[in-house]
Amino acid sequence: VQLQASGGGLVQAGGSLRLSCAASGHTFSTLAMAWSRQAPGKEREFVAAISRAGGTTYYADSVKGRFTISRDNAKNTVYLQMNSLKPEDTAVYYCACVRSRPATTRIGEYDYWGQGTEVTVSS
Repeated sequence: VQLQASGGGLVQAGGSLRLSCAASGHTFSTLAMAWSRQAPGKEREFVAAISRAGGTTYYADSVKGRFTISRDNAKNTVYLQMNSLKPEDTAVYYCACVRSRPATTRIGEYDYWGQGTEVTVSS
């Protein structure tokens, strides 16, 4: 499975960004998808996940109510809409997938990872 993330950039606090992650090499509808992030000097952390059909989502407490994960199985793409961004959201964001298993908040369960897209939120 190949994952290609895009959409990162520089934004002011309070602004919005939408990340995209295009998957190839496997039947997308059998992949549970997730986003995680890694800030400088910190460990990678879970951000959001979505089930294979898109009916179930999970969020880290730190982003709940501000971020929305969604997917378009016809386009083999998962999205992360990020609103009300804060400087502490600054990180490299990675998409990940797990094959034929449920979505989970445990990032160690994911089989494949994209290359990351950088998000910088200025104060």
